[in-house]
Amino acid sequence: EEPPPYAIFILATTEKHKIIPTILSRCQIFDFNRIKVEDMAQHLAAIAQKEGIAFEPEGLHIIAQKADGGLRDALSMFDQLASFSNRNISYKAVIENLNILDYDYYFQLTEALLAQQAAKSLLIFDEILNKGFDGNHFIIGLASHFRNLLVAQDPSTTQLLEVSESIRTKYLAQTQQTTASFLVSALSIANQCDLNYRSSKNQRSQVELALIKLAHLPSVLNLSSLPETEEVKKKRVEPAPVTESPVSIPEKQEIVVEATPIDQGLAITVVANDSTGLLGIIAGVLSLQRLLVRS
Repeated sequence: EEPPPYAIFILATTEKHKIIPTILSRCQIFDFNRIKVEDMAQHLAAIAQKEGIAFEPEGLHIIAQKADGGLRDALSMFDQLASFSNRNISYKAVIENLNILDYDYYFQLTEALLAQQAAKSLLIFDEILNKGFDGNHFIIGLASHFRNLLVAQDPSTTQLLEVSESIRTKYLAQTQQTTASFLVSALSIANQCDLNYRSSKNQRSQVELALIKLAHLPSVLNLSSLPETEEVKKKRVEPAPVTESPVSIPEKQEIVVEATPIDQGLAITVVANDSTGLLGIIAGVLSLQRLLVRS
């Protein structure tokens, strides 16, 4: 039976690739993407202006981030906060009601880590735990903070910061105090702590150990960047090379004895190519001469 002409069938799916081509060819396809944080915050601001609700842009950005791309969830939180805060949606009211850790904690903690103040970083973490926040939630937020600082270092990637304008200014100011090598290493340490957090039996010490590593990270990076000429070099005592004195092998001595007859006897001529043992040779020749005279 043919449907009436005013009927419209809507097929919603997240797995379009599984639909057979014969059905896709008869459909008008509309791809829906996740709503950006900035667009959602602007939509909430327009609603607040129409309803006469006072608001702070930072608070609306927090609501948009908490909604995670869902506009319906953002509107629900917006209505609740408008009721709880007496139609004044401020940044402080939003983080208190939604149980969100303030950005300032991460900025203060990063300053302590850059100053290599491990004790101060541990005290900040203790204050966060006393406010009822979970350690895993804290370390995830710290990793996101390092990521935002890394993104803010390049002007072409600042658009990837899904924060309000005032928070963006803070990121741009703090990223000038850091280096890319520090941020990449810090992000790696924070992610490793996040992976080990759930399997750890002492979860608090797991986070504290990561903070101590981060506090000593600047000195490690400075030491590795020192030029080779400034490093302390130990004097090495090198043993003197052992040289073997060549053994002089005397050449083979060649002695030629020639006897020439003369009036009163023989004239003996000795030719030798080496003077070694010359006295012995002369003594032998004299003995030979006496033998010849006797004969």
